[in-house]
Amino acid sequence: MHPQGYPTEAIPLQAGSFGGLPGQPGVVQHTAVNITTGQRVITEPPKDYIIWSLCCFFYSNPFCLGLAALINSIKARDRKMVGDMDGARSYGSTARNLNIIATIIVTTAILIFIITFSVITAKAASYYSHINSYNFNHNYRY
Repeated sequence: MHPQGYPTEAIPLQAGSFGGLPGQPGVVQHTAVNITTGQRVITEPPKDYIIWSLCCFFYSNPFCLGLAALINSIKARDRKMVGDMDGARSYGSTARNLNIIATIIVTTAILIFIITFSVITAKAASYYSHINSYNFNHNYRY
């Protein structure tokens, strides 16, 4: 893009001539840079996270978040096939966020269950070993 009213040859990069013989026109180098305003340049297509959504739907579906993530993943894939990359990116981002939330909820629940089960088992073992040692030490004779 050239400024209005100025041809390309009238805008040298620097003052003076570059190479060439005296009295002859010098060599002028031009550089063209394409700048797009308001548009993002993205080379890879948006992700739809369909596999992660399927895993969340089948294995960890707290509060139906896995189902919502699967629906958004399918919508993202449909938008990508139609050519609406912004819509696909939006649905894919929503699916990713829902998958993250579902994964965190299920992982936290599993950890709480394991810790609670371990503590209850340890307390029960301690209680029963205490009762057995009490009965062993106090032999009753009739």
